[in-house]
Amino acid sequence: MRKYIVIALICFTGLLKSYELKAQGGSKEASVKVTGEVITPLELKLADLQQFTQTEVVRKDRDGADHTYKGVILSAILQKAGVTLGKDLRGENLTKYVQVEASDGYQVVFALAELDKDFTDRMIILADEIDGKQLSPGDGPFRVIVQDEKKPARCIKQVTGIKIVFAK
Repeated sequence: MRKYIVIALICFTGLLKSYELKAQGGSKEASVKVTGEVITPLELKLADLQQFTQTEVVRKDRDGADHTYKGVILSAILQKAGVTLGKDLRGENLTKYVQVEASDGYQVVFALAELDKDFTDRMIILADEIDGKQLSPGDGPFRVIVQDEKKPARCIKQVTGIKIVFAK
């Protein structure tokens, strides 16, 4: 009896989700919003990321194996949004930080200078592929990958937003 109740609940839940998607006008494509202290706010979808130069970063994951992630250098996305970088990243602009948010509310922070090529050679990318395949639903469709950081805590999964903020 319990088995049939569980099956009925699963079917009912599937019908509800299908109805919600139809009510919203179809399935919503995943995107990352770039907001805050920017000149041009962006909403990037997978196809938009393909317009940027693609970069690969090899990073050891929790499983202890090296994985090759492919995506866009985060500073290139910020540059397109008109974020202060390069020679203009000085004075009060050095108090800006980047807050990255995941779909579950998890957040990480980077000082803006950590992402600027004039300050560092470290690669930090917004990835959409791992080992030549799309990221799994549990990790993607977008994930920030930080090259050479000892702990993976800032390699945030399921990224939905990137916000530039003044610390003051």
